[in-house]
Amino acid sequence: MKQRFVIGIDSSTQSTKAIVWDESGNPVREGRAPISMKMPQPLHVEQSSEEWWTSFTGAIQEALRGLPPDSVEALAISNQRETVAFLDAQGRSLHDAIVWMDQRAMAEVQELVERVGRKTLHHTTGKPVDIAPVLYRLRWMVKHRPEVIQRTRHILDVQGYLVYRLTGAPATSWTSADPFGTFDIRKKQWASNLLDAAGIDTALFPPCLAPGEVLGRVTSKVAKEFGLRPGTPVVAAGGDGQCAGLGVNAIAGGRAYLNLGTAQITGASSSKARFSNYWRTLISPTGSGYFLESVQRAGAFFINWFVEQLGGAERTPEVFSRLEQEASQVELGSEGILVSTYLAGCMDPHWNADAQGAFLGLRAHHTQAHLYRASLEALTLESARALKAMAQKGVELNKINVIGGGAQSRLWMHMIADATGLPAQRSLSNEASSLGAAISAAVGAGWYSSFEEAANEMTNEAETFEPNPAVAEQWEALSERQRRVYAITLKA
Repeated sequence: MKQRFVIGIDSSTQSTKAIVWDESGNPVREGRAPISMKMPQPLHVEQSSEEWWTSFTGAIQEALRGLPPDSVEALAISNQRETVAFLDAQGRSLHDAIVWMDQRAMAEVQELVERVGRKTLHHTTGKPVDIAPVLYRLRWMVKHRPEVIQRTRHILDVQGYLVYRLTGAPATSWTSADPFGTFDIRKKQWASNLLDAAGIDTALFPPCLAPGEVLGRVTSKVAKEFGLRPGTPVVAAGGDGQCAGLGVNAIAGGRAYLNLGTAQITGASSSKARFSNYWRTLISPTGSGYFLESVQRAGAFFINWFVEQLGGAERTPEVFSRLEQEASQVELGSEGILVSTYLAGCMDPHWNADAQGAFLGLRAHHTQAHLYRASLEALTLESARALKAMAQKGVELNKINVIGGGAQSRLWMHMIADATGLPAQRSLSNEASSLGAAISAAVGAGWYSSFEEAANEMTNEAETFEPNPAVAEQWEALSERQRRVYAITLKA
């Protein structure tokens, strides 16, 4: 029987990963290539969109080396969200792409709040007012780079750009357009009222299709370069957060997903659009229903920063193993230490780009292990409070699927289970975003009749950590103390 595969592309902030997957969700081959970042001035973070393509090319050529061209039946792209490129009529870049970490548009956030209204912005896009959505950077470009906007013919997300290069025509998905903050998540179309307020023509945005639909087909020229079959379908996938949720089958009832990566992302599936400052409301990776997503800008980044800057050590397996062992001997509550982990500002629940990090309650007997444990407790409780708020809004939660580098910490996994009262289960693969894209490709290729069937067949789970009910009250009391840290740091 002929083997058949799909490719899940994960075009993230720092690299491109191209992974070939089989029908059971097993990785067969992979390729990786870096993407660099530019910081031309304070608060400005940019990338070359051309480098997205060269990185994509290197990764996919490595992954496909030695595979028969006709064995790959479809590909799909998971991409870094809230990153935007500006192209002319010939597809040439007019300005470096502005990355999701960019904070140049703080004044434009307030301007559009006054012009449109905070509730309209939130309930149209699903996004509480924040510096991250592209909408505000578009307004900044209109005001500060009008010559670029005047020549722009295509405003594209990463997926839209790569699809353009692959197929010759730009197109993207609902789930990639959604995080831009320029998309109506209920009407499933670009929000012209918001774009008009920003001074941007809606016609500059690409066609937007449902997840699983074919965005285009690989041209003969590109197919020959990569070793693909000409006409290979490029299927709509999209935002890496939604793809990661799909890659751990969070679309199944009662499952939350938690990505302990550089940023910490906690999400759950919802049949209807629910709004709160505890999360962003996003279109589901299936196109039906929604994902509710809590985001901490500094998740594992905070832990890595602590180890390097305050721990005086390099981030080696030996250092983390020692800290894990020592912190495991410290009692819950870290003997009074409380932590604000907002090194990069705060998204939910406060939505304050000026929020700060802090350690409170230090005494002479505290050690590095106390600080390490307290940091994990603080990050854990951010997710626990968001999940509790989701449950109070009627979201069914029975267990948490955990991915990302932090999932390798047994101490952290036990904390997550105990603080939430839910079983915490590791995914067998940490490449959940690529797998989510591959599941979308498999649906688009007709391997499975639905996203639900595809996710059931292609996702695999590993070790489960059960909650300890005996410590539930202690965690709840710690959460009440921990949530007060934000207000204290504001007064500092």
